[in-house]
Amino acid sequence: MNSNLHRRDLLRAALAAGYTATAHGYAANETIQVGCIGTGGRCRELMRALHQISGVRIAAVADIQDGNLAEGRKLAAPQAFATKDYREVLRRGDIDAVVIGAPDHWHTPMAIDACAAGKDVYVEKPLTHTLDDGRKILEAHNRYRRIVQVGMQQRSMPHLQKAREIVQSGQLGPIRKVHMTWNRNQPGRGRTSYNIDPASVDWKAFLGNAPDQPYNEYRLKNWRWFWDFGGGTLTDLMVHWLDVVNWYLDLDAPATATSMGDQFHAKGLWETPDTMQTLLHYPDKGVQAYFEATFINARNGSMTEFMGTEATLYIDRGRYEVHPERRRNNQGGFVDTGVPASELVLGSGPRGADFYDKPNGEILHLSNWIECIRSRKQPNSPVEAGVRAAAPAHLGNIAFRTGQVARWKA
Repeated sequence: MNSNLHRRDLLRAALAAGYTATAHGYAANETIQVGCIGTGGRCRELMRALHQISGVRIAAVADIQDGNLAEGRKLAAPQAFATKDYREVLRRGDIDAVVIGAPDHWHTPMAIDACAAGKDVYVEKPLTHTLDDGRKILEAHNRYRRIVQVGMQQRSMPHLQKAREIVQSGQLGPIRKVHMTWNRNQPGRGRTSYNIDPASVDWKAFLGNAPDQPYNEYRLKNWRWFWDFGGGTLTDLMVHWLDVVNWYLDLDAPATATSMGDQFHAKGLWETPDTMQTLLHYPDKGVQAYFEATFINARNGSMTEFMGTEATLYIDRGRYEVHPERRRNNQGGFVDTGVPASELVLGSGPRGADFYDKPNGEILHLSNWIECIRSRKQPNSPVEAGVRAAAPAHLGNIAFRTGQVARWKA
């Protein structure tokens, strides 16, 4: 341990002298000291996954709420540092990297601060809360050159990596339409009281760059569905599949976005719609991408279909399926396109279910991040991919909130 600390001191001295820290890796037997910021429910899932990766120690936790901080300490190493101020974690010389699981509006500021402090970063998606956040995090990443993995874990799932090969082989034919879904039938949205003592929460720290407003425990617990802190189904759910679409089809920003949304399930509770449809247009690629989400019906669950002229590729978090097309011939019958039907099933849940235990995407994705911290290679979901996946979601929300077609400006 003393030799590890001595080595880290030398690396930090080199960084202070103007050398880039990304040139230095960590030995395979050297423990990576991780701090976890925002130890609410999602971050604790990531912490449990970290426990299954060798050579990692959770050495610090931070959260603005006493209850979350206490739960985070249970999953950290004995005698781990604990604080309500994440900056105290970043100032510690014994922390190599941080996992950021705070609300969306904190992702970019915390990631920038962590990079500036010389820490490698795993940050939950969406990476950005506004379009302008994309510029800020790209500038910081280019300046500080840290290892940053965005929590879009599909890129680390082997069956989705294989499905990408199928798309890029061209066997599906030109892909003109993509259909993405994230549908749930999820009751219980009426709960408005959580009995959280306001004295146990640093509300000002929670607000961060959000407009000043009175303490509200419902917003504290359900921040995803309020514009100041999250972006509803588009940033919380569409970003996952849109990242896969970008990855498979080499897409950049859409030219236009149009959206419609309603509150059928959470009226009077949420600001964002609970049922939403968004169409993204990529005329330069000849692609239309369509996303639907609802909390009132689980038909089609969570999946994406790439619809080509020769075949359709279906994917979800546990499988892929290739469905060949059939064409009419001159005699009025049908002929096969010649693409073989195939499937690969790795998940243990039903077709289209939200999540599977095999493969565990969090463990695979976090493992890739830890490996890249050691090797200094680019992780599976780099900053650029995070910005690219979140920007169309912001554009779709702008379209919904203005009631107009939103047009991309570079």
